[in-house]
Amino acid sequence: MRTPISVLILLLAASGAMGQAPDAFLIQHPAGRASLSLDGPWRVIPDPFENGYYNHRYEPKDDGYFLALEHTDPAELIEYDFRRSQLLDVPGDWNSQDERFFFYEGTMWYFKSFEFEPRNGRSYLLHFGGINYIANVWLNGEFLGRHEGGFTPFQFEAGSALTKGENVIVVKVDNRRERDQVPTVNTDWWNYGGITRSVRLIDLPRAHIADYRFGLSPSGGIEGWVRVADSANRRPVTVSIPALSVADEFSVDYDGFANFSFDTEPQRWSPDSPFLYDVNIAYAEDRVDDRIGFRSIEVRGEDILLNGVPVFLKGISLHEEALSRPGRAWSYEDARELLQRALDLGSNFVRLAHYPHNENMLRAADEMGLMVWAEIPVYWTIDFESPAVLAKARQQLDEMIARDANRASIILWSMANETPVGAARLCFIDELASHARRLDPARLITAALDTQTTDRFKRIIDDPLASRIDVIGINSYCGWYSDAPEDCARIRWVSDYGKPIIMSEMGAGALQGLHGDPAHRWTEEYQARVYEHNLTMLDNITALRGLSPWILKDFRSPRRPLPGIQDFWNRKGLLSETGERKKAWYVLSDYYRAKAVGPTATTTNPAL
Repeated sequence: MRTPISVLILLLAASGAMGQAPDAFLIQHPAGRASLSLDGPWRVIPDPFENGYYNHRYEPKDDGYFLALEHTDPAELIEYDFRRSQLLDVPGDWNSQDERFFFYEGTMWYFKSFEFEPRNGRSYLLHFGGINYIANVWLNGEFLGRHEGGFTPFQFEAGSALTKGENVIVVKVDNRRERDQVPTVNTDWWNYGGITRSVRLIDLPRAHIADYRFGLSPSGGIEGWVRVADSANRRPVTVSIPALSVADEFSVDYDGFANFSFDTEPQRWSPDSPFLYDVNIAYAEDRVDDRIGFRSIEVRGEDILLNGVPVFLKGISLHEEALSRPGRAWSYEDARELLQRALDLGSNFVRLAHYPHNENMLRAADEMGLMVWAEIPVYWTIDFESPAVLAKARQQLDEMIARDANRASIILWSMANETPVGAARLCFIDELASHARRLDPARLITAALDTQTTDRFKRIIDDPLASRIDVIGINSYCGWYSDAPEDCARIRWVSDYGKPIIMSEMGAGALQGLHGDPAHRWTEEYQARVYEHNLTMLDNITALRGLSPWILKDFRSPRRPLPGIQDFWNRKGLLSETGERKKAWYVLSDYYRAKAVGPTATTTNPAL
């Protein structure tokens, strides 16, 4: 069995301001590499009993569906046929493409054939942007490996399994929820199953650029590292940034790393001026072009400083659910559409809940000037006692940071959401936070807490996890799950941690188009009333430096069955599932527009 590249352990790069290289070895910027797209229609077979993998004794088969056998002999017994099976689109989830699979959780077999002619002296990587939740992958009947985790990319070396002519990929996808998973069995979003992000066969020279990291040096210049594969000849790496008129060669060490630095001060990325530089990296016959922004983010007392200037985060939370069609968002167009609604609201910040969103979302945020909170799905009551679960969470953290560490928009890595206070939980999340800091000391660490001591109109932030993170996130549904809406305005929050606070969730549910008495739940008037009084409450939090109310748009959730109102939609969106604005949208939009304008970009390069 092959070892999946996503779990190979890297030797560490220089661990200064740029941090260590992640354990997850993922090709950087897959969309910018020469590749064969495998997106489009795939054949599928639902298999709730896993008959395609196990026999009646629940033992693995030697001749399972992964062989993708063809019916050539009428006397042969083969009880499946991929070539006549149903088609589903990839990327895509099965729940929204066929009503028969709306609630389906279990195994789905995916099949794709394609023509290819591998060349000598090349490396081929079969790269998946994301599969929910466990994926087993075969190429031409050869098992490439297994990946667990529904929201992060992975890849396998494919070269030796490729053949000239027709090639066949089979993927066993299983989205069943289990207690030892991250997230665990109980969530408040739809468990979309399938190959939900793009699939590529990446074609690389044997000696190629595998990974790289760019950032600001402590002096304000640019520094980073490049990791190359097949570095035996130790040829130099060339890094250039044409707009800054800098270019140089840098030597590769025995571990395949080239550390670089430039004594130049770039224009800083900010929401007011989301400036991105074209950067070019070359090694032997390989070349990668990317667009990267440079900015600093830090905490000073109770302030969050972007490029050295205090900033207030005017945000909104969102799930990875498309606006103009049902199901998972995955495309660049999906990302632009969702993030444009955040900008229309007056936001400069989005919380991408509760898992790593697709790479298009982060690249669009870079371009559109939205700061980002990115998180892994350590959610509610995962098994904090389990070392295996910790390893899974750490793997997802590795893969998220490996993919997204060059995105200027990301200012916060979040370790958890609404987890219960306890010694095991504190140790678990503290380990993740420490690991994230080792990988990326240039960003802030946060978590969304929902624990506080309540004394009628007083809320005391009382969670030992608050002492381990840089920015405290608080989820509070005053006026919806507790208290009357008018009482919210009288509540005072107390924190002895001396750190900035983000109200990471607040809100109420409403069915768009349902109007009535402001005292009646589910009306737009009730939701707007909750927002009005909560915003008054927030203005009285002295350490408040941002908010990301729940949520941009209504989203699917099996926890929300109320007929005629929810119908398996969480109705806390400021927009309906199709984008119609509710009254609360205007309450929050007016609040944001009344806020002082945030920091502007600082141009320190006189040539720009």
